[in-house]
Amino acid sequence: MTATSGLDTPQLASPDLLRSVFRRHAAGVAVITACGETGPVGFTATSLTSVSAEPPMLSFGIGTGASSWPAIVATDHVGVHILGEHQQSLAATFARSGADRFGPSTAWREGPEGVPVLDDVLAWMVCRIVGRVPAGDHRIVLAEVLLGDPAGPGRPLVYHQGRFNGLRD
Repeated sequence: MTATSGLDTPQLASPDLLRSVFRRHAAGVAVITACGETGPVGFTATSLTSVSAEPPMLSFGIGTGASSWPAIVATDHVGVHILGEHQQSLAATFARSGADRFGPSTAWREGPEGVPVLDDVLAWMVCRIVGRVPAGDHRIVLAEVLLGDPAGPGRPLVYHQGRFNGLRD
């Protein structure tokens, strides 16, 4: 067995440790959208997970202090969008606090159940929320997939080391 660097100096659990470790974890990039009281809302998520095939179900995390949280609490339906590597600026816009996320630079339309559907994504789904599970300062949202389109062209966008990147072979 070979020694692994860092095993001699473990750090106690902390928010900084968790952030540092997960900066090393490459994750796909999604944007979650919903219809809010004053218009469409959305946020960039790297916590998207497939949960179940029967019924088709997924999950994502959202902080309870996030600007989109009140809409996610109040709505029954969300849009889930898988971003392509050509959408780094869109991912950054939806990740930035205070940004005009549905301004002129964002191409979108009203989709099924009134959910905002972003244009030119790799794939999108409209989902019905079936649960919101407390998890520290976040909630894990469980949602059943109702319909979608997996046929957008391009390659996936990933988040790694604090940056949005294209997937390399």
